[in-house]
Amino acid sequence: QVQLVESGGGLVQAGGSLRLSCAASGRTSSMLRMGWFRQAPGKERDFVAAIRWYAGSTYYADSVKGRFTISRDNAKNTVYLQMNSLKPEDTAVYYCAASTMITVVAVSADEYDYWGQGTQVTVSF
Repeated sequence: QVQLVESGGGLVQAGGSLRLSCAASGRTSSMLRMGWFRQAPGKERDFVAAIRWYAGSTYYADSVKGRFTISRDNAKNTVYLQMNSLKPEDTAVYYCAASTMITVVAVSADEYDYWGQGTQVTVSF
């Protein structure tokens, strides 16, 4: 089992920045990938970014490329999401996820085993 705890959400004006953190505990050695997803009210949970836990390669949704950066600190078992140039349409609950599955792509929520409780990000006009 892997436990995930997110932090860092909040309210920010458009154009501002936030950094989300996700601390993992438990069987972290089984993690192959960590990702961030987001879900706005009345919408599906969408992929935002992912990082291979050991290789460090990253993947981004087109909507956040150039604005968001995912990174990890293996020693702290923590993944980060630096969000810059935030837009009102970025408003959502952001979820951290961990995957122990061997898959080629990592943009589907079905490819992740463990989830955090979510943290609210609100971007005002």
